[in-house]
Amino acid sequence: MDAYVKSHIEHGINTIEFFHPQSNSLPGKILEELAREIHFAGTHDDTKVIILKSGGDKTFCSGASFDELMAIKNEAEGLKFFSGFAHVINAMRKCPKFIIGRIQGKCVGGGVGIAAAVDYAIANSRAEVKLSELAIGIGPFVVGPAVERKIGTAAFSVLSIDAANWRSTDWAKRKGLFAEIHDSMENMDEAVYNLANTLAHSNPVAMAEMKKIFWKGTEHWDTLLKERAAISGKLVLSEFTRNAIEKFKAAVKK
Repeated sequence: MDAYVKSHIEHGINTIEFFHPQSNSLPGKILEELAREIHFAGTHDDTKVIILKSGGDKTFCSGASFDELMAIKNEAEGLKFFSGFAHVINAMRKCPKFIIGRIQGKCVGGGVGIAAAVDYAIANSRAEVKLSELAIGIGPFVVGPAVERKIGTAAFSVLSIDAANWRSTDWAKRKGLFAEIHDSMENMDEAVYNLANTLAHSNPVAMAEMKKIFWKGTEHWDTLLKERAAISGKLVLSEFTRNAIEKFKAAVKK
């Protein structure tokens, strides 16, 4: 299947779904379309609540596209690519509608950032998490503020430093990344849609005001995340990172 971002509104519930055949990785085009759809949903009167999900039944999101990382030739291109993550997170932050995350599988790198930026994450028991950026010579600079806001500095430091190992879904729930865990896809989906239906019938003005409170203190993120994108955009050009990505890609092919 080809990569896509699509949305569907029914009974006040706007479901935004993204997909990429490489484990739901995020190339620049997907990031751009995802930010646009979230922004539009936030301004759409028919949308009362948003469900953010990915296609397939395995990985929720594997983060940045390695092919695009390797194609970056200068700092300007690096800034542009990593700013794509900044735009998605800022679109989620500014959206006046609650965003429910349907996390059906593993989250890696930028995928952890997206899971952290939803307002309420409901996960499958297979949804392990890993911030793998340091393992390839960069760091979780752009998604870091969203992850740290949700799970705290100590847990964020653990994920960032121990970049090669997975943390369990139970760990993620204990730290506050996930609100609920369900043992089956069916139970997870039932929980997602039950909550979405309840919120679709709640007071939209009250929910918008609540979201402002929940995200208080992040008003400077437009500038902050762009600055962080510049750091990643510079580091990705290093020989260390290039070699690390090539080794990782070779290992995956085996």
